Amino acid sequence: MDDLVDELQVLVKGLGKLLRRVRNISGVTILASGKVVPVLNIPDLMKSAVKTKGRKSEVSAGELFVPKPGKILVAEDSITSRTLIKNILETAGYQVTTSVDGADAFTKARTGDFDIVVSDVDMPKMNGFELTAKIRSDKKLSEIPVVLVTALESREDREHGIEVGADAYIIKSSFDQTNLLEIIKKLI
Repeated sequence: MDDLVDELQVLVKGLGKLLRRVRNISGVTILASGKVVPVLNIPDLMKSAVKTKGRKSEVSAGELFVPKPGKILVAEDSITSRTLIKNILETAGYQVTTSVDGADAFTKARTGDFDIVVSDVDMPKMNGFELTAKIRSDKKLSEIPVVLVTALESREDREHGIEVGADAYIIKSSFDQTNLLEIIKKLI
């Protein structure tokens, strides 16, 4: 950190059991401007830094993962999850557009130019399964990879996700940002 700009007292809302495995984030808060921002878990961040520093890397600087600039559409009705996923992806160097449900996402996908869609399943207006099926049946969008990130963890739900054309299915209860970034890297 180069500079401390301000200090605020805030109410931190936890991530809940579905996103508790997200590293280095203890929760989110809403600023006076209405912007939702993640709150760092400083002890966890320090542990991560120590682990990273202690590791001997056999990777040269030229081999480090630097994502190609990619455009990602995130469809998520929960503002907390939507903001968290957006921040993870933007921190990794991607350009992110968000939508509040499947119908909004499909409209944005039709009018935009995206490299991948990351979607929740359980959303109003059009769920993630319906969104994926619509993307697959649209000539313009059919080749765009779709990653479903959802709380639905039954075998039937996973199979349904694959049947409608999802390229990956991530369960929120075992969500790991590294896993999400690796899947996106492979699919773009």
